[in-house]
Amino acid sequence: MKETFVMYAKYNQAGNKAVYDILGKMTNDEREKDRGSYYGSLSGLVRHVIGGTYFFLGMYKGVLGSNAAALKALAPLENFSRPPEGQLSEAQWKELGSALDTADAAYIALAEALSDADLSLPLKIEWYGGNPPSVPLSFMLHQLVVHNTHHRGQISQIFDSLKIENDYSGINVAFLPK
Repeated sequence: MKETFVMYAKYNQAGNKAVYDILGKMTNDEREKDRGSYYGSLSGLVRHVIGGTYFFLGMYKGVLGSNAAALKALAPLENFSRPPEGQLSEAQWKELGSALDTADAAYIALAEALSDADLSLPLKIEWYGGNPPSVPLSFMLHQLVVHNTHHRGQISQIFDSLKIENDYSGINVAFLPK
């Protein structure tokens, strides 16, 4: 099962890079324009993906006490500061790209450091009204994949409406475990 999570992490990195590259070719005004999504702009959606990734990865840290390699994988996330609300400057956009790279690298390193036993560790959550009080780490790793894919899908729909070529239709076979 671990290989599946490594595949998801690498797929996530490639999807984020593709989105960031497309957005990097747009003007700052185009990225910051309200597109009618819950998070407003394309930049707002990317900020949410990054914030969500940091949130999920930070949540996992609490159950990985005996896995030094997994904790080391998450260490680069400790200095993360959320991007400011509102419109970003060009310099802040570039900082966002660096934060995205850090999050994606940590996600891959974490997936590679996990053991199959780690995937069964119970992670306490409050999302379901305390029922259940915890879920396996593997469930929450799936939630991270679903969260990011969902929001990249929103970005893709906006790209489609702007007639910007993009393709996020599935996991490419290049990500299959070797």
